[in-house]
Amino acid sequence: MNNTSKIIYSINIEDIQNVAEEELGRKLSKKELKIVEDKIGDYIDWYGAIDMAMQHLNLSK
Repeated sequence: MNNTSKIIYSINIEDIQNVAEEELGRKLSKKELKIVEDKIGDYIDWYGAIDMAMQHLNLSK
């Protein structure tokens, strides 16, 4: 049986802080982290990522 609530991919605070350190040269404050946390989903093309992964498998209709 498939577990439909299983998490396939996630982003954690460490991931965000690593990008902040690389791009900004510093870690984000708690306030900045909250803003990124609230907005990050608006910038991730989940549909496109899933579609591309399926295309990589050469799945057909």
